[in-house]
Amino acid sequence: MQGIKRRVTYVVFYELITLLIISTAFSFFSGKDAGHSTTLGVVTVMLAIVWNTVYNTLFEMWEKTRQARGRSLVRRVIHAIGFEVGFVAITLPLFAWWLEMTLLDAFMLDAGLTLFFMFFTFFYNWAFDKIFGLPLSAQ
Repeated sequence: MQGIKRRVTYVVFYELITLLIISTAFSFFSGKDAGHSTTLGVVTVMLAIVWNTVYNTLFEMWEKTRQARGRSLVRRVIHAIGFEVGFVAITLPLFAWWLEMTLLDAFMLDAGLTLFFMFFTFFYNWAFDKIFGLPLSAQ
């Protein structure tokens, strides 16, 4: 599977799983009700869809310029870290405002989610590539 079909499939599955995880985490760690937490979850997922699309497009453009093909462990780690660092920059102020937390508290929540999602993203990408094959940029 390649192109837009691959990207849409990737994002839909990733973000559905993410919505369930983050809505639960927001509610648990902030003490806010499920509706408040789920709303933030939906907004976060929508931001993630945009960021995911932009980030993966840029990553694949960079990947095409590499002489080494395939997705090594190092390349997968770089991918996961780059995605999460960029996403923290986007979500940190939102979490602090929506959950009525200090930036430090929001950072701690975001850091916990980021650590979790770095590993989740790494394994999700590996499983996705095993199920659907590598994109042309990595072949």
